[in-house]
Amino acid sequence: MIAKFSIDYITFPQHNKRVDTHRTDDPVEAGDFLMNLLILGARILAIKHEGVELGPHAFDKMIKQAAERVASRLIATALHLDSVEVHHRFGFPA
Repeated sequence: MIAKFSIDYITFPQHNKRVDTHRTDDPVEAGDFLMNLLILGARILAIKHEGVELGPHAFDKMIKQAAERVASRLIATALHLDSVEVHHRFGFPA
């Protein structure tokens, strides 16, 4: 059975060419994994849903959501705020 989501990526792209794939059936886990890839500076090559590569709009939407969550957490930690205050002051999702 095909995993619901699969993410093709390269860790440390400046030193590595090996493509790895993360597979999961959980959309929340897929988002969390994308957050970690963004923090690491990994190269994200493709996101597939049920074996079909996402189109540019859906791909960009998933990346944007992950980036917003990363930014929200960084601001919350740096300013010692809760997620509601970060949302109110900066507009990032709570």
